[in-house]
Amino acid sequence: MEHISVQDRQILRQLAQKQLAFANSPRNDEILKQWDALANGRRENPTVRLLFSNFPNEVVHPRMRCEGARARELEEMLLSTMVGRELFDDDTPISPTFDIRWKTWVHPFGTQPHITKAEGEGAMGFHIDPIIDDLAEGMDLLRGGSFGVDRQATAELEEAANEAFGDILPVRKVMPSLTGMMTNPLVHLMGMENYYLSMYDYPDELHEAMDMATTVYEQYYDFLENEGLLLPTNGISPINQESFAFTAELPTENVTKTTQCWGFLESQETTAVSPDVFGEFVFPYQDRLAKRFGLLSYGCCERVDATWPDYLSKWKNLRKLSVSPFNNEQQVGEYLRGTNVVYYSKPRAEYVTNHGPLDEEALRAYFKGVCEAASGCLFEMAQREVGTIFGDFDRGRRYVQIARECIAEYWKP
Repeated sequence: MEHISVQDRQILRQLAQKQLAFANSPRNDEILKQWDALANGRRENPTVRLLFSNFPNEVVHPRMRCEGARARELEEMLLSTMVGRELFDDDTPISPTFDIRWKTWVHPFGTQPHITKAEGEGAMGFHIDPIIDDLAEGMDLLRGGSFGVDRQATAELEEAANEAFGDILPVRKVMPSLTGMMTNPLVHLMGMENYYLSMYDYPDELHEAMDMATTVYEQYYDFLENEGLLLPTNGISPINQESFAFTAELPTENVTKTTQCWGFLESQETTAVSPDVFGEFVFPYQDRLAKRFGLLSYGCCERVDATWPDYLSKWKNLRKLSVSPFNNEQQVGEYLRGTNVVYYSKPRAEYVTNHGPLDEEALRAYFKGVCEAASGCLFEMAQREVGTIFGDFDRGRRYVQIARECIAEYWKP
């Protein structure tokens, strides 16, 4: 295991002390009460967060001081845990533990994609170089999905953290929501145009591909159960789409079955097809996986307003629904009002990413509409898809403050 220098260890311990202070603060207690209300179906005080996953080059990387590779890995994890609270004063809950995950993986298809990414720090663009041009001819490339766990790498990370600051922040293993993405990895192998054309040209082959991916995920879930790799998905543990697993419906210990865990599904790649086409080529396979979950979080950037009536509403274990700006937000609010499904709002990002000072008047007018749409719903707001805040932490903090003020004025429980 790589040695951590005295200097790097001191930096890590200072950060661990800072995280512990956040975790033990009265403000953290208030935030945990907000999440507890959502978990128990109480419409009280919606949470607001500004998520930085697309701009860590502005809020994490420039503040890193460690030199060793392992120390920098731990430092990045510590800093990332605290960004929301330290820089933006948002409603990110902080745990008095250092959380790591089992290093597991699952690949639903037997071939890996070829992706050309844009160069430069903070660049997010990419281009899919299709490996499959003709689905009928490329079926064999899809066969042979895989999954597994790297126990040694997990143990080495745990040991390094314990040795550096385990007396301050005990190491805790957490598990994110179980994933079951199928259309995304398929599009990464064949491109969007080929994927859409295959619905018409090769429907049987497309069904076969979706069935193969579903089977791999089902086998992966069996593997997690049989290998004792499942962990509670509750409290301050991650759910895909950068949320948290707070719930009163799932166990907090002794998890042995995937039906005791959160799962996550999405199909943003099919947002442009009709609900009937979604129902033919996607829903039956998602439905198989949804039955393996205790609770379900659904959606990324796709429209869910169109697929809710005939499909998504059928899942009785659905508890969190992503509502991106591509939806008729008022309509989704009508669907979810008074239910136990969280209206997980992901507002438009351009108000914070546009050049120049925040247009507070326009932002408040926009947030007013979001809050009115979500009134009567369990409501969680998380600003995702932000590419930059121009390195201006005050800008991010002000954005969160305005969101809170608009919720207080316009959202009605």
